[in-house]
Amino acid sequence: MAAAVNQEYLAMEHSVRSRVLPMLTDLYQFTMAYSYWRSGRHNEHAVFELFFRDNPFSGGFSLFAGLTDCLLFLRNFRFSEQDVEYLQTVLPPHTDPAFFSFLETLDCSGVSISSVPEGTAVFARVPLLEVSGPLAVVQLLETSLLCLVNYASLVCSNAARFRLAAGSKLKLMELGLRRAQGPDGGLSASRYSHIGGFDTTSNVMAGRLFGVPVSGTMAHSYVTSFSSLEEVWPRVMMPSGGGEKVDFVTLTIGWLRRVCDLLGVKAENVHEGELAAFLSFGVAYPQNFLTVIDTYSVKSSGLPCFCAVALALCELGYQPVGVRLDSGDLCQLSVEVRSVFAECSNHFGVEKFLSLIIIGSNGLSEQSLCDLNAKSEIDMMGVGTHLVTCTHQPSLGCVYKLVEVSGQPKMKFSEDSEKTTLPGSKNVYRLLDSEGHPFLDLLSLSDEPPPAVGQSLQCYLLKHGNTSYCVTPHQVSSLRQNVFSSGQITLPLSSVAESRARAQNSILSLHPRHKCLKQPDTYVVAMSEKLYLLLCDVKAKNTTAGNFLCKQEGL
Repeated sequence: MAAAVNQEYLAMEHSVRSRVLPMLTDLYQFTMAYSYWRSGRHNEHAVFELFFRDNPFSGGFSLFAGLTDCLLFLRNFRFSEQDVEYLQTVLPPHTDPAFFSFLETLDCSGVSISSVPEGTAVFARVPLLEVSGPLAVVQLLETSLLCLVNYASLVCSNAARFRLAAGSKLKLMELGLRRAQGPDGGLSASRYSHIGGFDTTSNVMAGRLFGVPVSGTMAHSYVTSFSSLEEVWPRVMMPSGGGEKVDFVTLTIGWLRRVCDLLGVKAENVHEGELAAFLSFGVAYPQNFLTVIDTYSVKSSGLPCFCAVALALCELGYQPVGVRLDSGDLCQLSVEVRSVFAECSNHFGVEKFLSLIIIGSNGLSEQSLCDLNAKSEIDMMGVGTHLVTCTHQPSLGCVYKLVEVSGQPKMKFSEDSEKTTLPGSKNVYRLLDSEGHPFLDLLSLSDEPPPAVGQSLQCYLLKHGNTSYCVTPHQVSSLRQNVFSSGQITLPLSSVAESRARAQNSILSLHPRHKCLKQPDTYVVAMSEKLYLLLCDVKAKNTTAGNFLCKQEGL
């Protein structure tokens, strides 16, 4: 097991090193870094925060994802000679050549990161990452870190919503690779959908790189590639327990006649090519026989053909798996298919038919999943387009904002109050009620003590005009951990399986009113009194910032 986990980490690091390089950033990061360097400010200690402003999909929470890749990126952050040579061609020609020599020396040995653990349920305005270090370096990290966190957290959160819509019993298979925004989008979707709650993926590379369980069925093209029973080869099969080989085609045709009589299906409506496809697949995979049955007609051909081949496999001692429906009224069809399985089991005395599964797919959305889960007989749903493309919200909108330089608090003022930031380096605490549900996240300055359990606490809401608010926590937990320092990752990296378990436990801990899919209650995020007073002080000083002109005129 340990060897498998190590292989997963090595694969992840190779993936990050090959596709997320320091040059994967915006040009203006270099122009700002040059200006810092030119003015001698590049080594000033700076603190940035990464957060998002609104919960995605009009929901009550998000899941934080992408941390592992961020840490691997930071550990390998270094500009190559070729990188610097290219930058010399795109930065203005008057750029001081010594700056490029400076870039060649940069790494993250002076950078520190505190972070929410990957897979944690998080809320709008709460800093997920605090990045501190030399001003020029932490400025250069902005775009790459946002790129690694934004989509990862968005698709992970979308997957969590699909899981909530499906309930705990229904299996979910992610099959969005062909619909994803390129190879990177496809791999990220498979990885983070699994963390968000999906059980398996069709993406083989995601299985190899990240250890996500892989599953699949068959395509309609496989079925349509067959036309005649003459294409079935070999025609014979050995029983599961050994013995003489049996003419599998003849055995299945006998079962097909009996199935058609039982179901009242006209034999002339059964598609010979479909039966040939199922026979060939049964010969190839007698223990994993699972077919798509809607290529021509579910009731007249696909279902009778499946039942005939499956009954023949059962007679030979094998256990068929089930069917996939990919068109039509999935709910009604699943009910009818389940009824036929039960009828065959009862009529032919084959109990194995009672354990056959039904998989549904066909452009499933969150809403259609809710509807199907309530009424259908489907055991597993395959979801692609609406999951990986995050149809209802294409971006999480994470931002990376400066909050402190050389010990001095910094904040952004804006014409839009929603874009105003909070000054100062901070700690984040999660307050829990008597039932263990989180009810408030508290932002406080880094030099403040944590809230005390059982003691009344005055804080100020981030919204509603910074209204004063009193709470008494029954439990308090520090939300962020120190994960990177002196160029090294300081905590063990979470495997995909560990992040998935954390995500599911974190969602489970939420109060139902915060995780309902429609019109959830707004989770409370507040700031400590000391942070509130700092905010007021910085705002007040900003109103007199223009006085420097008067001072200049008085010289």
